[in-house]
Amino acid sequence: MAVEGGGVNLSELYSGSKRLALKVRDSLERLERLEYTSSSSSSLSSSNAVVAGSSDEQATAIRRDINQIQSLCSDMDRLWRSIPSKPQRDLWKRKVEQVSEEAESFRASLDKYLSRHQKRIQEAQERAELLGRASGDSHVLRIFDEEAQAMESVRRSSRLLEDSFATGVAILSKYSEQRDHLKRAQRKALDVLNTLGLSNTLLRLIERRNRVDKWIKYAGMILTIVIIFIFWRWTR
Repeated sequence: MAVEGGGVNLSELYSGSKRLALKVRDSLERLERLEYTSSSSSSLSSSNAVVAGSSDEQATAIRRDINQIQSLCSDMDRLWRSIPSKPQRDLWKRKVEQVSEEAESFRASLDKYLSRHQKRIQEAQERAELLGRASGDSHVLRIFDEEAQAMESVRRSSRLLEDSFATGVAILSKYSEQRDHLKRAQRKALDVLNTLGLSNTLLRLIERRNRVDKWIKYAGMILTIVIIFIFWRWTR
């Protein structure tokens, strides 16, 4: 299938999304194995802190790959709709939907892992608090609490920023798709008007509508950039 958009055809986008899906699945399995290894020991040591830091980095990388898969699905969703053959169009629709559902499943698995990870952090804090009260070592407990809170704040800010970016990409993709539909409808309408001899009287109205559509598109882009900028400033 050689349907193209922006110099990349539908088959290439699909192959790229499947490669990313395999990478995400493998990364999730490694993360779960790491979770099992780290949870087998209940003591808080420097080695456990290193494992926690590396798992946080892996979770961030996995979320970034999932967002990339969903972005590719948005591009593929726009391309398969322009396939003239209905059987081919239905086939590609099912393929894109499968990839999209797989990405949602990955995101749900990652969210469950992060929830378990946060629960383990809270349990570790409670154990440290009990030990601190028993030994009177409140200084170590305070340092641990501050570091844990800072790590959680960074992870939460990173997730919000990446999710807002993915939302912005999806919004722009929808605007592009609507513009393509409007162009096709405009061409069909001009063909009918030319047949009836009415195109000259309505051409100015269509051009005015096109200018309005462009302003709507630019407004959507500006809104997305503003949202991303606000989250970026908030996370600094």
